[in-house]
Amino acid sequence: MILDIGFETMPREDLEAIILRRLKTTIDRVYSNIPFYRKKFEENNLSPNDIQSLEDLKRIPFTTKKDLRDNYPFGMFAVPMETVVRIHASSGTTGKPTVVGYTARDVNTWAELMARSLAAGGATREDIIHNAYGYGLFTGGLGIHYGAEKLGASVIPVSGGNTKRQIVIMKDFGPTILTATPSYALHLAEVAEEMGVSFKDLKFKYGIFGAEPWSEKMREEIERKLNLIAVDIYGLSEVIGPGVAIECHEAKRGLHIFEDHFIPEIIDPVSGEVLPYGETGELVFTTITKEAFPVIRYRTRDITSLNPEPCICGRTHIRMNRVSGRTDDMLIIRGVNVFPSQIESVLMEMDAAEPHYQLVVDREDNLDTMTVLLEVGESLFSDEVKHLQNREKKIATNIKDYLGVSARVKLVEPKTIARSEGKAVRVIDNRKI
Repeated sequence: MILDIGFETMPREDLEAIILRRLKTTIDRVYSNIPFYRKKFEENNLSPNDIQSLEDLKRIPFTTKKDLRDNYPFGMFAVPMETVVRIHASSGTTGKPTVVGYTARDVNTWAELMARSLAAGGATREDIIHNAYGYGLFTGGLGIHYGAEKLGASVIPVSGGNTKRQIVIMKDFGPTILTATPSYALHLAEVAEEMGVSFKDLKFKYGIFGAEPWSEKMREEIERKLNLIAVDIYGLSEVIGPGVAIECHEAKRGLHIFEDHFIPEIIDPVSGEVLPYGETGELVFTTITKEAFPVIRYRTRDITSLNPEPCICGRTHIRMNRVSGRTDDMLIIRGVNVFPSQIESVLMEMDAAEPHYQLVVDREDNLDTMTVLLEVGESLFSDEVKHLQNREKKIATNIKDYLGVSARVKLVEPKTIARSEGKAVRVIDNRKI
């Protein structure tokens, strides 16, 4: 496939004209075909004719995950079921799953966006892509898979799990691009070392990692251990899946949002006020090409900021900065807002620290407490107890200085913290039990 990058490098004035035209079409579709949106419009004295500019989008109420669950399973579909060719859903671990549908055209759009994403991340049709994202109701594995085929690359649909077998496949098949969650990528590196396999002897050039927040320190760790260039990708099932935004391998400074398909906004998560470029808040998306499952001003709960400056790669689409956390993953410890990724940044500064940690939050005598469990290498853990205690105190001091919150720190032996084949479990909040 020869990618058409015209949309990605289009002058802003031309791009915004296309965005507005597609927005109007989408508004007409949701108003006519989805009772939820029609009711929302009527409750706010709005009609599709009131949306005549991109600025008018702000007049429309937000859509939330609760709205999707309240309309479970197919109440948010804008097309008859006989035209839906694919259904994906969230795990539903915190309530009813969110269900999303795709028409044949939606699937093709998704594949094209993923082909764009893979190309931005360094892949070409000559590459072999080792796809370790999970397949099934989760959108990650199939999104990467269809994008790889659309690009013309070879894809190994290995999914998650069977980690030792994956290392053997890497040696025998010679893949050049790795796609996985960042935590699972590090687990692959760990298992490879146990098997006596060095990533320096493998053929990987680039790795495209996402589906969970990860820090710049973790990027450095991944690049060092896996001997590749690590690129961040962003997506969510409610918007389309992976392929909403990605870093380019040339700059690795913010993720290009495909604005010809998705309109991004940043809002204050409390007031809902739209924030200007550069300010940090909650990311909101409106889809403008989806047929089966369009969403208007969907609150992602992801915390980031937007950068409108053109990139050295030539793409003119707005970039979003790395997601620093989620409003619903945010911990409030004695009045202080804490994201796991902030703790991670402190932990990765420590020599001999492994990229595996957990935050355990409890309530003792009506006060919140946080304990940080951090794996350390064999060499450090074999040190005398007093030395370990000094290390723990130093990390606790760094957390206090950086975040303004007190934490207990416990250094634990290698392999103590449970590994995950998907998203890492970073927080155990016993206050909710």
